[in-house]
Amino acid sequence: MLEIIPYQHSWPLDFQSIAKTLRIALGDLALRIDHIGSTSVEGLAAKDVIDIQISVADFSPDVLAAMSSAGYHLKKTLSWDHVPPLYTGKEENWQKLFFQAPPEQRRTHTHMRVIDRANQRYPILFRDYLRTHTATAQAYAELKRMLAAHLADPEMYPEVKDPAVDLIYFAAQDWARETGWQMGPSDV
Repeated sequence: MLEIIPYQHSWPLDFQSIAKTLRIALGDLALRIDHIGSTSVEGLAAKDVIDIQISVADFSPDVLAAMSSAGYHLKKTLSWDHVPPLYTGKEENWQKLFFQAPPEQRRTHTHMRVIDRANQRYPILFRDYLRTHTATAQAYAELKRMLAAHLADPEMYPEVKDPAVDLIYFAAQDWARETGWQMGPSDV
């Protein structure tokens, strides 16, 4: 069963602790390490799982070796993010690697994406938009609570949630164009 809990003030600190360990393990191989997902938006209810995005130049053997040395286990050889409707760019822009954290570490979803690809920009823009649009963030939290409480198959949670996330992302893209939004510095 999925559980959506109220925002926890410990989440940013949890992220910082984990990200510092990742920074040491990866060094310059990690071009950015960002706190993404609902736990990165103050006040937003979420699953108690820290979402981390590591941005790299490519999925090199050195990157994989560094993650393995840090105790991370690659879940799938190559994975793909959900592609928003009407996307017309290259399919490779949605490739990612997904890692399971070491057993002694708190639960995370650790995503590795190639810098400057569409799927690397998506979660950072989504996060920044929710941080500045409280009503949208609260509506999103309510959607997640309702899905967690009423979805018969919890494994379908991401697939059912993705179209709603796209709706927010499309609004975020408009907001980015209107405000001149640029990706800020890495969180670590």
